[in-house]
Amino acid sequence: MAISIDFFIIIKLILNDCYWHKDREISETKAIFGAFYQIIMEKKIHIKPQTGLVLEGGGMRGVFTCGVLDSFMDRGIRFPYTIGVSAGACNGLSYMSGQRGRAKYSNIDLLEKYQYIGLKYLLKKRNIMDFDLLFQEFPEHILPYDYEAYFSCPERYEMVTTNCVTGEANYFEEKRDKHRVIDIVRASSSLPFVCPIAYVDNEPMLDGGIVDSIPLMRARSEGFTHNVVVLTRNHGYRKEAKDIHIPSFLYRKYPKVREALSRRCRVYNEQLEMVERMEAAGEITVIRPQKPVTVDRIERDIRKLTDLYEEGYACAAKYDFQ
Repeated sequence: MAISIDFFIIIKLILNDCYWHKDREISETKAIFGAFYQIIMEKKIHIKPQTGLVLEGGGMRGVFTCGVLDSFMDRGIRFPYTIGVSAGACNGLSYMSGQRGRAKYSNIDLLEKYQYIGLKYLLKKRNIMDFDLLFQEFPEHILPYDYEAYFSCPERYEMVTTNCVTGEANYFEEKRDKHRVIDIVRASSSLPFVCPIAYVDNEPMLDGGIVDSIPLMRARSEGFTHNVVVLTRNHGYRKEAKDIHIPSFLYRKYPKVREALSRRCRVYNEQLEMVERMEAAGEITVIRPQKPVTVDRIERDIRKLTDLYEEGYACAAKYDFQ
């Protein structure tokens, strides 16, 4: 890689800064050099046996992830391990089976044709979305899911749910039973309050994002210490809403999930802070929207969704994976 005079100017500025701030914590200095390292490497990423891919959820904001994953598929980029939560779990399945464009079709084209989000579904089926369409008609008939390709791929794939009984995250891998695959991804995508409880192995489950919206630490605990994290919010975003006590008449049988919902905002903000610290230290690579996202969790504006998809594709294209 050619090194220009700008390289030496930047080095001098960093060294001067470190000299005049001798009392700076070592972690802060490491963070500065970590961020600089990311710049001079020109976003080149080496996929190693310990490299994982972490996919955040975010409802319809997941179209950003669709764009990222389509960029990966266009270049034949695969990771030894991928983990997805909520919308990330849904979109990740099409990535694992190598069905380029399928997740985009589900989130944008299918929505435009069937309008599968709305109060009419909440009143009729107690679900803000038409899950019968999304998890039965779509994978079986409209644009069939390639279970054979997924089951035969050598890479690992985990999906995250929240166990209503324990209030903890459950992590599932399934490459044999297609019905169980659907049970898991449906549960991972079951938003609290506006979707009914789903079941995996007869255990009540809800959206994995309740307790582990960014399952980076899960990836690390499985031995994948060099991770690429795909977020659906811009750098610096924090939930402004305050955690509130969930009344006992909601999820009456499941006090642990009420507790988890009561601390959801704090936990998510803590995860975002952790991601930004690790990114600054050069420990992870983060692909995220570059400006504040105006797409809502249950967005129905096709133009806004398409723009966010295209941003995801463009952001991923800036990275050279080797």
